[in-house]
Amino acid sequence: MEKNESFKEKEKRAGRNRLRLRPYKNCDAKNVVTWCKDEVSFRKWSADRWESFPITDADMNKKYMDCNGDCIDMDNFYPMTAFDDSGVVGHLIMRFTDEKKEVLRFGFVIVDDSKRGMGYGKEMLELALKYAFEILKAEKVTLGVFDNNMPAYYCYKTVGFREIEMEEEEKCNICGETWNVLELQIGRKDYEERKTRL
Repeated sequence: MEKNESFKEKEKRAGRNRLRLRPYKNCDAKNVVTWCKDEVSFRKWSADRWESFPITDADMNKKYMDCNGDCIDMDNFYPMTAFDDSGVVGHLIMRFTDEKKEVLRFGFVIVDDSKRGMGYGKEMLELALKYAFEILKAEKVTLGVFDNNMPAYYCYKTVGFREIEMEEEEKCNICGETWNVLELQIGRKDYEERKTRL
């Protein structure tokens, strides 16, 4: 490898295009809704946020517009799409959970099922954390993951999230089973320290 090889050249040599993150568009839903092929994977992604599986792109867009009747402050809710030269490859939402807009929560984190295990999730999360801390100026980012979704859990840990103890365990009744939720977070200081090491 050449010492002065650019990031773009490295990506091209690795056979991948550079991943980018942009605000979600309604047309993205037609891709995202196809990435969960069965109800278990759908529920690992969305928990109980939709009544039934499968959903349509119209269902997804309606939820993002009105969140089942709850008012969404569009200055508080940021659906994002990851893409490269091949098209849409990932998606997540970001929303502030406090009035001061210091705590940002990630949700609906998903990567195209045909591209899982190839580093897209890690790269999308790194871009999302950069956006969260450097653009939105969050002080902390949180997320929840089911304890039966270890690939996602380890992906979050890889980008700097750490598991935190909750006073009360969160559980969801999903597909006739009780699923435990693990809570993870990363603070600004941890993000900045990690960034200097990379």
